Amino acid sequence: MTLPFDGAISRYFREGAPAAVRKAIEKAGKDEIMTASYPYRDEIKGKAYDAQMEGLQIELAKMQAGLKATGQRLMVVFEGRDAAGKGGTIKAVTENMNPRQAYVVALSKPTERESQQWYFQRYVDWFPAKGEIALYDRSWYNRAMIEHVFGFCKPDQREKFFRQLPEFEQMIVDEGIIFLKIWLEVGRAEQLKRFLDREGDLLKQWKLSQIDVDGLAKWDAYCAAIDETMERTHFKHAPWTVILSDDKKRARIAAIQTLLGAVEYAGKDVKAIGKIDGNICGGPKLRA
Repeated sequence: MTLPFDGAISRYFREGAPAAVRKAIEKAGKDEIMTASYPYRDEIKGKAYDAQMEGLQIELAKMQAGLKATGQRLMVVFEGRDAAGKGGTIKAVTENMNPRQAYVVALSKPTERESQQWYFQRYVDWFPAKGEIALYDRSWYNRAMIEHVFGFCKPDQREKFFRQLPEFEQMIVDEGIIFLKIWLEVGRAEQLKRFLDREGDLLKQWKLSQIDVDGLAKWDAYCAAIDETMERTHFKHAPWTVILSDDKKRARIAAIQTLLGAVEYAGKDVKAIGKIDGNICGGPKLRA
């Protein structure tokens, strides 16, 4: 089988990855959590996950019906490290939703015209109307992190972004949109393992990009950019919810619970939603 990017990910694993990361991947069992700071050593069992998710899916359906009935609007920004599980989490949110009222915004590289617009403009075009749910698979935060780490934006462009951001997100909230920002965090060994799995799976290779490959050696630069962004953009009117996603299933549960907790709707079953696991879900300090 031909590997994407000429096997660059496997080559990085053999030749470029820190020894501790390589060793952790080589020694890990099938369901073992490799990140030492993660509060659990094994992934949640499938039956326990399925049982909890069944109730959460019913609540999501009720929430969507409630939004349609009341005209409320919900907008969720999903950010996180590469391979942290953004796509899978969004899929878990939308799998039983009416796609006419719930949609995913996953914008590609700006066109030449878009690159000459106000930076936030192309994202605004996808804001939800009454009764709708907009789920952003990455967002305007590209400027603060990815574009910064790879030198795709100038320092003054990034500073302009940070200056405009508080008022931009305040306007979203003032408009009456229920606005959430979710950050999925994953350990370095787990991230690399997921990349290796994608590289060797024909059904998942499409998820890989040159940015993923080039970003493998930029872990520390990403850490610095993420830390700064969290510090400068964790607003009272638009706070970050950080979810540790070394266990994808636990992360999906926490993300859905976060959404359900932010919306009031008829027939809300607090017991079915359950209590959010504070060991893996909280504010930016959880990343420390």
